[in-house]
Amino acid sequence: MNGRRFFQAFTAGALLLAGACSDQNEPVAPTQPESPSFQPAIQGATDDPVSLARAVPGFGGFYLDDRGIPVVYLKNAAERGNAERALAPFLRAQGLAASQLRVIPARYDWAQLERWSAQASTGVLGVPGGVFVDADEASNRVTIGVERGASARIRGVVARLGIPQEAVVVQETEPIRLAATLRGKVRPAVGGLQINFPGFLCTLGFNAVRNGQRSFITASHCTNHQGGVEATPYYQPLQTTAPTKIATEVSDPGYSPNKTGCPVGFRCRFSDASRAAYASTTTSSLGKIAKTTGPNNGSVTINGNFSITAEGSASVGQTVGKVGRTSGWTTGKVTNKCVNIQVTGTDIVQLCQNIVSARVRSGDSGGPVFKGSSNVTLAGILWGCDCNQNGVGTLYAYSPMSNIERELGALTTF
Repeated sequence: MNGRRFFQAFTAGALLLAGACSDQNEPVAPTQPESPSFQPAIQGATDDPVSLARAVPGFGGFYLDDRGIPVVYLKNAAERGNAERALAPFLRAQGLAASQLRVIPARYDWAQLERWSAQASTGVLGVPGGVFVDADEASNRVTIGVERGASARIRGVVARLGIPQEAVVVQETEPIRLAATLRGKVRPAVGGLQINFPGFLCTLGFNAVRNGQRSFITASHCTNHQGGVEATPYYQPLQTTAPTKIATEVSDPGYSPNKTGCPVGFRCRFSDASRAAYASTTTSSLGKIAKTTGPNNGSVTINGNFSITAEGSASVGQTVGKVGRTSGWTTGKVTNKCVNIQVTGTDIVQLCQNIVSARVRSGDSGGPVFKGSSNVTLAGILWGCDCNQNGVGTLYAYSPMSNIERELGALTTF
């Protein structure tokens, strides 16, 4: 309801500086390893059956089949008793009896498979198309994963290495890449990614074009000074790991007591939003928001993109989603619409904002809010939460698109 006042305390993801700094303390580079501590060697870790069974003569691999039955490869079935004793700690931990152990004749022992696997690794993984090499417990072979079309090339390498062809299984597989996350470097830049401005972390809301200028929208408090343009520089994901500036703040209206509905003694705006212009060297995708592996599962691993196909508003009771660099993709219902919110510890009131019941964490500020799960309607950007001292909350506030464009001007968002 327009003009309704809501004075429950909210904290912004990077507005409370301590909360924002806590995110910055996440490791961004490898730490110095501790000096090794050497211990007497034991037979093997109790959760590693292959390690446990290495000492069994003729052992060629161990695995659990599709039914959960333990299976061991042995060159000599008479070694079953030794295998049962070696594997007993693992089997007990899994609630299995030694009598359930199934023995399959092994063609190769484990020492052979490990030797050939090491040879193949040095020869295959440096060749285009080689993906992985495995001393395979479940097949009693060396399994080599290759990209499509590379099988013949890799088999040639194996032959030149002198590894028996019958000891090798070559299978086509997809290449394995580092999993991109909201907190990693992503180009072209899209909504939902981590951004860094001096000293703090926030979330890139969405890409937009204003008067021909490629830009992104984030929260006003995700600038050097909330309200007013100070040319805040932005980096993605971090200045320490990617020191080239990706964008500069160009639009961030000031807060004023002269806004309609602004309480006496406060400064107000209708959106906690600012616009940053991309550097010419930074690529970006209009209308795209990073999509993680699923809603409300805590993942920040990117698994595609949402496509913005419209802008719009959300009604009380409707479900909306958001993507934030800390808590990922979460969904929840709009509980309050067009409420005036006093930002705790400040003289700021945000006018006509919406509230959503959903998981949120510090650092999610600036994140895009939308309706839908594939082609989405852009609804606004997140700026505040009921976060506790650990930066965890169950409610968030967002500025609606109509308010953002009321203050930043008309935007092309898809």
